[in-house]
Amino acid sequence: MLQAQDATPPIAQDRQGGILTLTLQREASRNALSEEMMAALQAALEGAASDPEVRVVVLRASGAVFCAGHDLKEMTAARAQADGGRAYYTDVMGRCSRLMQTIVTLPKPVIAEVGGMATAAGLQLVASCDLAIASDTARFCTPGVNIGLFCSTPMVALSRNVSRKQAMEMLLTGEIIDASTAREFGLVNRVVPEAYLGQVVAKYAETIAAKSPLTLKTGKEAFYRQIEMPLAEAYDYCAQVMVDNMMARDAEEGIGAFLEKRSPEWTGE
Repeated sequence: MLQAQDATPPIAQDRQGGILTLTLQREASRNALSEEMMAALQAALEGAASDPEVRVVVLRASGAVFCAGHDLKEMTAARAQADGGRAYYTDVMGRCSRLMQTIVTLPKPVIAEVGGMATAAGLQLVASCDLAIASDTARFCTPGVNIGLFCSTPMVALSRNVSRKQAMEMLLTGEIIDASTAREFGLVNRVVPEAYLGQVVAKYAETIAAKSPLTLKTGKEAFYRQIEMPLAEAYDYCAQVMVDNMMARDAEEGIGAFLEKRSPEWTGE
């Protein structure tokens, strides 16, 4: 029995200034996205969305594995149900999809700090974040094809980060790629020595947290909406976003501060 581990929350939360760090801490299960883990992450992200003090969210993990994807023991146990697990799998996949979309629609930037292996839905978690910084020891793969289960939902996030050929290479072979290849593919922004991973992520988070929260919210939402639009529609939409943004107090303050050569004072309005 793992009573001591079960008594520990699946994620640890730590807020320093405007930066909220969420740490997956289920090393024994390779930080798998169990029902408990997904519920905890969902609640933490929803809390961050409504907390005006939070400017940036950092998602990291303890141990050698960032996240091993879905909990296959839970998934296998569900086969004993009368319907063979269909209702359970439908529910779990729905929860996971909701979690990934929550990251994308969160009005605060989310940075993945990847210090270990990220596989299947764990890779999906990384790909769903706005930025991803990896250590030089990090590894990535979508290995579902090796066990007869194509990584279809991870494919959604993966194919929106890397080219089609690279996505299909990962999905069809199930092979592990190293951090430098992940950077070449566009899955992560930077690869840094393991010893400096936390420092580099902190620098990114601090830089972003110093910006206007309204501007960050506006820009993140606009980015994900326009990326799926035809070119002309995207320009029409983003032109209106710029107009609305220009009318905001923070834009007036930021431009004024720039012209007056002083630091801006953001109000989030």
